[in-house]
Amino acid sequence: MNRPATDHPATDPPAHNRPAHNDGRADRVDLLLSAGRGPQECAWAVAELVARLEADAAGRHLAVQRLDAVPGERRDTWRSVLVRVSGPGAGTFAGSWTGTVCWQAPSPYRAGSGRKNWYVNARRCDPEPPGTRFAETDVDVVACRTGGPGGQHRDKASTAARATHRPTGLVVVVDDERRFETNRRLALERLRHRLAETDAAADRASGAARRRMHDEIVRGNPVRVERPDNGVGDGIDDELRHGPRGG
Repeated sequence: MNRPATDHPATDPPAHNRPAHNDGRADRVDLLLSAGRGPQECAWAVAELVARLEADAAGRHLAVQRLDAVPGERRDTWRSVLVRVSGPGAGTFAGSWTGTVCWQAPSPYRAGSGRKNWYVNARRCDPEPPGTRFAETDVDVVACRTGGPGGQHRDKASTAARATHRPTGLVVVVDDERRFETNRRLALERLRHRLAETDAAADRASGAARRRMHDEIVRGNPVRVERPDNGVGDGIDDELRHGPRGG
């Protein structure tokens, strides 16, 4: 699925392609291209537009890597593709591809349908959150006293264990047992479990955000129009201005 990426010095795109919030200093940007709930032609458009984006990036000496993809109903089509654009000027380049993008060509599946504008949603998205590395060397464990049952011995002795994960600041206190070493072991186990739960929640939130992007296509008023003849559309017809008429 992924294609090898090459790195070359980058050149900035023409001024008319630069977004208002020029962040050309960004070295890496993730961009999700999605057919949303569109027909099979939109999945075909995603495949064509990803290839066009890769060619455009290569012409500007930027690297593009395909990170993930959801296949379409037909061969060589994609419901969505997640790409990573890398190199100086990647942010500016991604900005020129962000928004509703139109692939303008007759349907290869429905002859005579008359419709030729197929819309794709291209949005920046945050990278998958990295998993939290757990190492005991990153944890400070100290003995402490806690209240509760246990009798006079537990009041006088510091048998509870307080474990602090320095990279995240997460703290766990365990006083289940009478021996400090046992509580220390339990504290480390619970800290590891808490960190795994936090990572899982972040993964779910990231996935939900990406799923919402699939429903954000605005048909009409595309930020750019691409055609098989490699020309960017300069004559915007009624369908592009106002959106498709049905279907």
